[in-house]
Amino acid sequence: MEVILLERVEKLGQMGQVVNVRPGYARNYLLPQKKAMRATKANLGYFETQRAQLEARNLELRKEAEQVAAKLDGLVVVITRQAAESGMLYGSVNGRDISDAVTAAGFSVARSQIAISDPIKSLGLSKVRVILHPEVSVHVTVNVARSLEEAEMQAQRGGMVTAADLLEEQEAAEAAAEAAQGEGEEEA
Repeated sequence: MEVILLERVEKLGQMGQVVNVRPGYARNYLLPQKKAMRATKANLGYFETQRAQLEARNLELRKEAEQVAAKLDGLVVVITRQAAESGMLYGSVNGRDISDAVTAAGFSVARSQIAISDPIKSLGLSKVRVILHPEVSVHVTVNVARSLEEAEMQAQRGGMVTAADLLEEQEAAEAAAEAAQGEGEEEA
């Protein structure tokens, strides 16, 4: 089925191109989402008359998306989940969880704007792409941890924190507390 693209569609084409797609893709996605229209002579004529308005609207939306992208770039969101000792989650982190976390951070992002190829199934830091406009996307870092303290440790180390790391951290804190207490007793 031939359609005229009304906006840029990733891996398909630019605005105004006539492309050949499978009927189901056109019928179920492109046409209902108003991303394309059937390529008939009447629609081609209509598109040419509306082209300037469509391009101006697209440019305006792109500028807004670029402004939001500048603010959103480098954002780190923390998601806490229960996990096994090995770091594997007892579930997964999906696009909805990430969009909720980004929205809680002060940016309005829909679940459909999160481009995550596979759900996140382990603790650690992951880069996720947020598509703000067909031509503008930005990467957000998702920090999945058991607790906020663990999330801070992961952010400092740049990776997953294991149970052994937590034990070492706890022992170091106890040793520092004992050393501080020992110095206090010597001065008295």
